[in-house]
Amino acid sequence: MYNWYIFCNLENPTKKKIVNYSRITNTLFTLNQMKIVYANTVLTFVCIELVVFCIFHIMFASISIWWISIITLCLLIFTIIHYFCTSTFNKWDKINVPYVQPIPLFGNFFYVAFGMQHPIDFYRKIYYDLAGHKYGGLFQMRTPYLMIRDPEIINNVLIKDFSNFPNRGIYSDFSANPLSNQLFFMEIPQWKLIRKALSPAFTSGKLKLMYDQIKECGDELMKNIHKNFMKNDDKMEVRDMLGKYSTDVIGTCIFGLKLNAVSDDNSTFRKYGKSIFAPSLRTHLRELSLMISPTLLNILKFKDFPADATEFFHSAFHETITYREKNNIVRNDFVQTLIQARNDLVLNKSIPQGERFLESQIIANAFVMFAAGFETVSTAMSFCLYELALKKHIQDRVRQEINLKLSKNNGLINNELLIELNYLDMVLAETLRKYPPTFALFRKASQTYHVPNDSLTIEKDQKVIIPIYSLHYDPKYFTDPEVFDPERFSPEEKAKRISGTYLPFGDGPRICIGKRFAELEMKLALVEILTKFEVEPCERTEIPIRFSKKAIIAIPENGIWLTFKKITY
Repeated sequence: MYNWYIFCNLENPTKKKIVNYSRITNTLFTLNQMKIVYANTVLTFVCIELVVFCIFHIMFASISIWWISIITLCLLIFTIIHYFCTSTFNKWDKINVPYVQPIPLFGNFFYVAFGMQHPIDFYRKIYYDLAGHKYGGLFQMRTPYLMIRDPEIINNVLIKDFSNFPNRGIYSDFSANPLSNQLFFMEIPQWKLIRKALSPAFTSGKLKLMYDQIKECGDELMKNIHKNFMKNDDKMEVRDMLGKYSTDVIGTCIFGLKLNAVSDDNSTFRKYGKSIFAPSLRTHLRELSLMISPTLLNILKFKDFPADATEFFHSAFHETITYREKNNIVRNDFVQTLIQARNDLVLNKSIPQGERFLESQIIANAFVMFAAGFETVSTAMSFCLYELALKKHIQDRVRQEINLKLSKNNGLINNELLIELNYLDMVLAETLRKYPPTFALFRKASQTYHVPNDSLTIEKDQKVIIPIYSLHYDPKYFTDPEVFDPERFSPEEKAKRISGTYLPFGDGPRICIGKRFAELEMKLALVEILTKFEVEPCERTEIPIRFSKKAIIAIPENGIWLTFKKITY
């Protein structure tokens, strides 16, 4: 059974034993292989270690016990480390779910862990490795995830059976990260309470009231573009420019603050806002630690966001709310909704203790609206202009639609006109298909769930991935997915689409709360730009765009540079 040979003179115990050390080395290897293959529990590992110890004690009887102890200790350490690195890897075998073969510690995440692969490419590879299956298993470091590929099951998870998957399952240590204790990370029941409290800020009526404020920010954006144009600087990095616009929009509409980020290159809000999503070693290590073991985050106290940005935004939002309350200032904006939520959920002594919020949670929900709003929206607008620059016939058609509507509206750009721009809606929808704000949705089972009409049972606390980016690029659902084609979103084509295959804002009760606000903000800026300028690629335009491998969202590695040419009518 064992590949080893020892010659012992049993007739004369005092005679020196002859040991074949090369074969002992082979024995070490064989025994370790046996442990890896057969040891699936801690108890099994311990038993095998004891057997190994006894075998080596016989083999090395003539060698000092000190060396035996060292060898045994090393084996024990190796066993513990190996068990830690692989103990979760039998998850999918046990329930007969297809999966991608992992490697110790890293699972399937090796290339992402070392910055050699963007998460977008990682999930696409897993998605296609599982082709032909409705779902399959993968491992992000040690953590087993279930990737769902089937649109029907996706709809069940996000909508029909949402009560079984109400939480994202993304861990954050709120004691170390108070600004993370908000809508995105919160779980039931607190998520439900705060979602209900904040939703009134984004009704159609409230958005209509915000239009004039957004228009003012759009006017400032155009002044800045004209200013650059007059300097003979017709080449612009649009993502940075539109990021400043988004910062101003959120500042004025959400918090009632005039930030002037478009005209002020040293805007503090813009500076700290950019740092939130900037690729960094801190972010990378935090994500890896989370996937190895959430306990590591508690020990290492990794920050979700840079410490200086956290302190700045906490102070800014706290001062805004305090100033409003102290001076009895009432406005139709998001801050007023937060103040009402504070009155209902923090100061209201009649609500049960389990439903009561902390002051810091109200501040955190102000922060998430800022963080989620400016980066994703500005990046989506930038990708839209990029595609329009590369496809002049589509850009011309968008401009033709805008000019036609303007001619019927006395040249006025208002909320009603934006609503009627159907082709622009199609262009934005196709932009969000090719460049969704997030590459995947995450959910966690709150209870054991039996998938309808399938043998799969999803255990309680199992983490689930819905690969948005991969679905958007699956030719089964979108023919020639690499091609930018707004016609995919014509009324006729939308009616044919399988539900659960297009998810730029998510779906179900946890769909993005600011979806309509983001669409209004994007449409206004694009209308302002396209009625006054043609956009074209320049020598600095990267084709195709490469994403930063260190970023947690789709961020162009080298920006998006375009040429602006003034239109003369």
